Amino acid sequence: MARVSKRTRAVRDGIDRTRFYPLAEAVQLIQQRANAKFDETVEVAMNLGVDPRHADQMVRGVCNLPNGSGRTVRVAVFARGAKADEAKAAGADIVGAEDLVERVTAGNIDFDRCVATPDMMPLVGRLGKVLGPRGLMPNPKVGTVTMDVASAVKGAKGGSVEFRVEKAGIVHAGVGKASFPPEKLVENIKAFADAVAKAKPSGAKGTFVNRIAISSTMGPGVKVEPSSVFGA
Repeated sequence: MARVSKRTRAVRDGIDRTRFYPLAEAVQLIQQRANAKFDETVEVAMNLGVDPRHADQMVRGVCNLPNGSGRTVRVAVFARGAKADEAKAAGADIVGAEDLVERVTAGNIDFDRCVATPDMMPLVGRLGKVLGPRGLMPNPKVGTVTMDVASAVKGAKGGSVEFRVEKAGIVHAGVGKASFPPEKLVENIKAFADAVAKAKPSGAKGTFVNRIAISSTMGPGVKVEPSSVFGA
């Protein structure tokens, strides 16, 4: 049986693993226990009633967190000419065309989000095996294949988060930092949950959101009462 460290016991203390807490109380419990030497990320995980092996049950989308994510996000943009200039002006960290393809092919992937103009997709498509597994492949469904590169860059920089359901039917994302005021975290979590709910696919039957839990990077998970997330 694995030994539990004193720190782990300490952060778990006071949390009922069987109880579903109101969102505000769950956030408070998480913040009280986020005592690592860095500003921990607060994550939300939602267990959905879907089987993503079926195309009509795939869940993916993007959420613009009202209070930002607290992360410094590096954005790469595949564009040429005026659109490349537009991307640079909007704050993109890396902008290029064939040269950026070569850079990525060589394994230099020092960015967190990737945007492309539609005309660049035949070129970017060659990078599917490299960018796809990392969740970086531009996609029009989440607004990262677009002619409005400025808005896409500003959104990524400002705290928009992409989500995609995993094999087990779980969607998760970082929705802020433990140092955020609690009301800001509550707003971000509600916004993310609402975005996931609106992305309910046509093939989903029965209860869509089965469970919700939040945690910090180094802390325990706390189950959340769904009605406190979707209620007023």
